[in-house]
Amino acid sequence: MKLIIGNKNYSSWSLRGWLAAKQSGLGFDEITVPILGEAWDKRKDSEEFQPSSGKVPILWDGDNVIWDSFAIMEYLADKVGRDRFWPKDEAARGMARSMVAEMHSSYAELRAELPMNVRRRIELKEVSDTTRQQIVRVLQLWAEARARHGSAGPFLFGTFGAADIFYAPVVSRFVTYGIGVPGFAQSYMEAIWEHAWMQEWINASEDEEWVIEQYEAIG
Repeated sequence: MKLIIGNKNYSSWSLRGWLAAKQSGLGFDEITVPILGEAWDKRKDSEEFQPSSGKVPILWDGDNVIWDSFAIMEYLADKVGRDRFWPKDEAARGMARSMVAEMHSSYAELRAELPMNVRRRIELKEVSDTTRQQIVRVLQLWAEARARHGSAGPFLFGTFGAADIFYAPVVSRFVTYGIGVPGFAQSYMEAIWEHAWMQEWINASEDEEWVIEQYEAIG
């Protein structure tokens, strides 16, 4: 398999696809293509990007091609067993699926106002009311998941899985922009940040030379 991703510093959807590939336990080749640059404009029109219309991440498994991070995770779950990604308990699995679907389809304002930038630390004086409401919503979901289903470990549903994969970029955003969170959320964020795969991603992002000025201008 090969997984094509964008800049590790900026591409939140690439992080989700990459974490899903790591969680699968399957071997894969990683190809990083810096987004929004000259090379990107040329590369995204190539045959390997045609199925996704030039979007990352995109997974090639032989002749099979899967794009969109949610679809990539579900494809890999089908290959290796769904319990590797989703809780075994029916109620926990239902909540985890709902949380992942909500993150996949919502939070447009939070994404736009707080773009992922792993390397930066920015103390924002204020955020919009809509983004503030979305931050509160995320914290409420984290609190409920941890209280109802998180007793087996430090992650949302105890052990690392699909929900953590999809909320990991939010953790990164909260770290970057100094978003104040309650103690339980801080503990969860530390568990995500210190995870070996996240540390691998963070270290690689710090080594990248590419800069996207529109994201650096925030703050």
